[in-house]
Amino acid sequence: MILSNLEQLRVNDVRWRDGKAFSLTYSASDEAQQLSETAYRMFSHENALNVGAFPSLKRMQQDVLDFVLQLLQAPASGAGFMTSGGTESLILVVYGALQRAIAQRGPERLNEQGFNVVLPSSAHAALEKGCTYFNIESRRVPVGADWRADEQAMIAACDENTILLVCSAPQYPQGVVDPMEFIGKEAQRRDIPFHVDACMGGMLLPFIAPRDMPWNFSVSGVTSMSVDLHKYGYSAKGAGVIVYANKELRQHQTFLTTNWLGGMYGSSGILGTKSGGPIASAWALVQYFGVDGYRTLALTARKTTLELAHQISLIPELVLRTQPDTTLLCIGAQNPNLLSVFLVARELREFGWFVDEQTPPDSLHLTVNVVHENKVDEFINDLKKAVERALLRSSDSAFEAPLPYGSV
Repeated sequence: MILSNLEQLRVNDVRWRDGKAFSLTYSASDEAQQLSETAYRMFSHENALNVGAFPSLKRMQQDVLDFVLQLLQAPASGAGFMTSGGTESLILVVYGALQRAIAQRGPERLNEQGFNVVLPSSAHAALEKGCTYFNIESRRVPVGADWRADEQAMIAACDENTILLVCSAPQYPQGVVDPMEFIGKEAQRRDIPFHVDACMGGMLLPFIAPRDMPWNFSVSGVTSMSVDLHKYGYSAKGAGVIVYANKELRQHQTFLTTNWLGGMYGSSGILGTKSGGPIASAWALVQYFGVDGYRTLALTARKTTLELAHQISLIPELVLRTQPDTTLLCIGAQNPNLLSVFLVARELREFGWFVDEQTPPDSLHLTVNVVHENKVDEFINDLKKAVERALLRSSDSAFEAPLPYGSV
C-alpha cells in the first residue's frame, strides 16, 4: 500500500526515464540504472561521515577519485574528496580559497579589507552562494560576444585581495568552454588559486574535446577542478568529485575542531552524516562503464546534441545562441517581439517535455544525454508545434518571466 501510494505521488512528475526531460536527470540505460539503484540500496544506510568504520566506502571513494584524476590529467600529486555534487564542490572551492588566504595573510586581512573572487558572468550560481555564505565579494566579469570568459578583463579585475579565479568547462548557460591558458599563467604568477568548474564536462571532454581546446590540469596554473558523477557519469544523485593539484591545497577545504566536548571532529565537506549510497552507485558505474564505456556514452550524447542543434537551426522562428562545445544547447527566439520562448517551454510541457528557462537573454536550455538518442524526431516535431501554438498566444503576458532553475 505504501509503495503504491509512492507511485501515485509521482504520477505527475516529468517522465525522465522516457527521455522527456532535458534537465535535472541523466540516464544511460535500463541496465545501468538498475545497477546504480542496487548498489545504492546496498550501502544506503552506511555512514560516510567516518570511513574508518566503513573501509568499503573508503576504498570505493579512492577508486572513483583515481578514475577521475586520470580523466582530468591531474598531476601525480593530485588529491581530492567526493562531495554531494557541484553545488557543494563549488562552495568548498570558495571556502578552501578563503582558508588558504587566511592562513597566508592572517584573519585581520579579512576583517580590514575583505577578499574577492573573480569569475565570468557565466560561472555557476553555486559560486555566488559560496561567496554569500562566507561574505566574500563576487566580482563578476562580463563574457565576450561568444559567451566565453574574457581572459584579459578577468585578470584586469584582480587585485591584492583576489583569492580565487574561476573558469568553466563548459559554462552551463550557453554550453561553451572558457579560454583559460592566459588566466592560468597569470594565476600562477600571482599565486592565486585557479579553479575549473567541469561539473558538466568532466565526464565528456576527455573524449570529445578537440586537441586545441585546453580545459583540464594540463593548463598551467589550474589548482583545482570539480566533476559531477551524477551527471554524465550517470550515477545516482549525490555524487561529485573535487580534485586539487596537491594535498596542501586540499587541506584548506578540510574542517577540523576540538572546540567542543566531543573530541576531535573532522569533515571533508559541508555534510557530516551522509549516505554511502551515492558513493557505491558511482563506484559501480565506474566499474561497469570504464574509460571505453564512458567514451561511447560521451560520443553518443555529443552526436545527439549535434543532430538536435541542426534540426533546431532549421526552425525559422528559433536561433541557437551558439554552437555547443559539449552537450548543452541554448535556444532563443529569432524575433523576441513576436515569440516568447518561455511560452514555447510551457507548450512543450503540454506535450510532456521539460526544458529549462533562463535569462538574460531569454532562452531555453537543453541538457542532452544518451537517453535522448532516439527522441530527436519526436522532440523536434513537438517543438515545431509548440512554436506554432506560442505564436498564436504571443499576447499572453503571463509567460513573460522564466521559471526558476532552482526553487525553494
